Amino acid sequence: MKVVVTGGSGFVGRELVRQLQIAGHSVRILARGTHPPKPGVEFVRASVLDFSTLPAAFAGAQAVIHLVGIISEVGEQTFERVHTTGTANAVLAAQTVGISRYLHMSALGTRPNAVSRYHCSKWAAEEIVRRSGLAWTLFRPSLIYGPGDGFVNLFARLARWSPILPVIGAGTNRVQPIAVEDVARCFVTALASSAAVGQIYDLCGREPFRFQEVLKLILAVTGRSRALIHLPLPLARLQATLLEAVMPTFFGQAPPLNRDQILMLQEDNVGDPQPAAEAFGWEPIPFRQGLERLL
Repeated sequence: MKVVVTGGSGFVGRELVRQLQIAGHSVRILARGTHPPKPGVEFVRASVLDFSTLPAAFAGAQAVIHLVGIISEVGEQTFERVHTTGTANAVLAAQTVGISRYLHMSALGTRPNAVSRYHCSKWAAEEIVRRSGLAWTLFRPSLIYGPGDGFVNLFARLARWSPILPVIGAGTNRVQPIAVEDVARCFVTALASSAAVGQIYDLCGREPFRFQEVLKLILAVTGRSRALIHLPLPLARLQATLLEAVMPTFFGQAPPLNRDQILMLQEDNVGDPQPAAEAFGWEPIPFRQGLERLL
């Protein structure tokens, strides 16, 4: 089928597009800039923040996979605009051109009255999807890792030259890392599954790891020994506040650390992988095995 992928040029999107093509689907990616031609992939100039560009970009497709998301804000790219308004525009465009199948990337920890604006905006987006009348499926991943990710690769690079690795707070919050190829596989399989319509799936590994355990495992796989230095939360919040003020203003970039992330790092990011495993005939790659292959 013809599948429109928003966020198709991002970290998860690149792997998803690859697997969609392997499965025989034709892919259309929304893009704000120009991209070199890629066999079997159509790039259309459009943005989920500008509804007027979407109906033409969605026309002729049979499904939409909405991946667009940010983890840090800069300028007009706020959590509320990107996650909530962007989702509302994507849903309305799908309704306008008669697309019924809609797959949506959310996040573990998404819930009403969440402590972080990130999770609140993701919840608001989910509510829009649930009320849409579309044949929707929601996915809530934990920490996604793989080629080009912004976490495992970041700390692996940092460990090459730094004698220390920073840990914000106690580092006891738990995550269940999942490989990007596993995330993409679940999306692709769900496209053809009528049983997945109206369902919400956690996408996560079977093993929970504390944040500091993740860093120790990265060090073990790369054969390095580094000290883990705990950064007190008040100091981390001060650093994040400064970065939020400086990075967008002077560099036009999102800060590498923000106060919302610090809030999320104080709570667990875990879920139940079994429903997705049963629905899609899938078994998540063990984290250490995935790290060894990646690093």
